[in-house]
Amino acid sequence: QVQLVESGGGLVQPGGSLRLSCAASGSIFRFSAMGWYRQAPGKERELVATITSSFSTNYIDSVKGRFTISRDNAKNTVYLQMNSLKPEDTAVYYCALKGSLGSQWRADYWGQGTQVTVSA
Repeated sequence: QVQLVESGGGLVQPGGSLRLSCAASGSIFRFSAMGWYRQAPGKERELVATITSSFSTNYIDSVKGRFTISRDNAKNTVYLQMNSLKPEDTAVYYCALKGSLGSQWRADYWGQGTQVTVSA
């Protein structure tokens, strides 16, 4: 069974930075694609960024150039570095792990979420 635990959320002013971490249990981490989602109040959950086991990354347009997803397989941890934060980035951020075969992204395991609030 895989468990994912996020940390690093908080309150930050517009233009500021935060780094989210997601620690995974289990031995499949290094073989698995990872992703970060977010859900703002009243909105659907959206996939923000993904990183494959071979370190290939993908982002939604609204965060390109500001957010960076990375992973450390030695620590079973995936990160989301968020710079130049905007109020519209305010959301609960979730990490997810793709434990299934195939090339198409799918979230099979979820973390509990961490709140990010961008406000002056």
